Amino acid sequence: MTVVAYKTYTDARKDFKEVLDDAESGRPVGVQRRDRRVAVVDAEGLRNALAHSRDVPQPVAVAEAGGWSVTLPGVPVAADGAGFDEAIDELVLALREYSEDWADRLHAVPNHARHWALVQFIAYSSDDQLTSWIRASE
Repeated sequence: MTVVAYKTYTDARKDFKEVLDDAESGRPVGVQRRDRRVAVVDAEGLRNALAHSRDVPQPVAVAEAGGWSVTLPGVPVAADGAGFDEAIDELVLALREYSEDWADRLHAVPNHARHWALVQFIAYSSDDQLTSWIRASE
């Protein structure tokens, strides 16, 4: 499969429909901007790949003290609930909040910068998709 490479963002902008068509079809698309290359990818394909990536920690659910706790090892995100479903709902909210905080300021903090893949996964997942992903960990 050939990489579709645009040497400038002006070229990519001129052929934007083709950029999106190629990305949707799964072809690798790159756009050069100054000294950086940016990938244009299908969001659902990225989400699916990240769901199974070692860069996205898998949730851990534990029954304790008459309720449930769900955590992501190595990530400062956790949730508790009286029942398993409540803990999952709380974790989805906590993930959304962490993703917003990461985008606003935490992306530049060294011990949070490494959570880029997790934040992308959260951003391109619906609440139902996040719930299914958490449930798959039980």
